[in-house]
Amino acid sequence: MFFEDFAVGQTYTSQGRTITETDVVLFAGWSWDTNPPHTDAESMKDSRFGGRIAHGMLGLSVAMGLASRLGIFEDSSIALLGVDDWRFHAPILIGDTVAVTVEITGVRRTSAGDAGILSRRFTLTNQDGVVVQSGDIGLMVRTRSGHGD
Repeated sequence: MFFEDFAVGQTYTSQGRTITETDVVLFAGWSWDTNPPHTDAESMKDSRFGGRIAHGMLGLSVAMGLASRLGIFEDSSIALLGVDDWRFHAPILIGDTVAVTVEITGVRRTSAGDAGILSRRFTLTNQDGVVVQSGDIGLMVRTRSGHGD
């Protein structure tokens, strides 16, 4: 899809993806975030969460990946413009299956007119419909003419 195909109010929902033990361990390894809520099963079993939880940034990363799998931004994406007002509403537990809904909340052409800006609201929910994370992620996209690179 290109800039001209988007309108305020459109929503797209991804497939689900289960967050695994391996996801959390690998994320801890490459991010160096080895805080106990993510890596210490013994200390977390009696915590408010009842066990280890996924990293907040792992949730954001998965939300971005799920949005990519929708296939609607792939041919027109130029640049990610920022992540704003991202909130962590509830923990993501190992074994949770999450999906993302992306709502188009704004569309405007750039001042040069050769690209467009999409304001997008991301809502990441778990298998029970609980919102676990949400926020706004702007994206610059190509116009149908293909200019704007």
